[in-house]
Amino acid sequence: MQGKILIVEDEQRLADILCKQFADEGFEVSVAGDGYTGKMMAENNNFDIIILDINLPLMNGYELCHEIRKNNTNVPIIMLTALGTADNKLTGFNAGADDYVLKPFDFRELLARVNVFIKRSGAKQRPENKLVVADFELNLDTKTARRGDKKIELTQKEFALMETLMTHKNKLLSREYIIEKVWNLDFETGTNIIDVYVNYLRKKIDKDFEPKIIHTKFGFGFYCSEKEL
Repeated sequence: MQGKILIVEDEQRLADILCKQFADEGFEVSVAGDGYTGKMMAENNNFDIIILDINLPLMNGYELCHEIRKNNTNVPIIMLTALGTADNKLTGFNAGADDYVLKPFDFRELLARVNVFIKRSGAKQRPENKLVVADFELNLDTKTARRGDKKIELTQKEFALMETLMTHKNKLLSREYIIEKVWNLDFETGTNIIDVYVNYLRKKIDKDFEPKIIHTKFGFGFYCSEKEL
């Protein structure tokens, strides 16, 4: 497989043609017919490249590009559009697009540009930089978290604490180790900051899910596992 492509295009005939052409080149292709659907698909999947039109229903391409960039600064985005003024292009680049291709276009040129981005990002060889325990997933590239099909919003410190626990899956971590790694502080016996943040994480990650993955061994510390050790 060459890579995973999301095409956001409301012109059905063009979307079908692009889908077939890229599939023939060995790409895994997904298609969205409006900006809102494109946003949902971009948030819930890991694409190697996104190609989007500007004149889209529900959410235009500029808005969509901006929304994608809130959570993913790495995925290459190519705008494929008939709007070719300098202002259009500047608006697209300012929204976070990496390239701008005008309609009508030669597929060979579009393919060449896609391959440049794929090669540059190493998408064909790069493993996804994720930590996984049970059905909870922490994406270290996009700084996002999911439990099953639900997106979990974590603060920076919550993310850092979860990353520390998951990096040492099935290993008991002392309070001293955690507070030094996450907060870069010397451990003070009286502090309860770890307990506070573990409680935050349990409410977000464990409360409505099974199995529980955040565990405490009283007197020793904390660990992340699909079952109690």
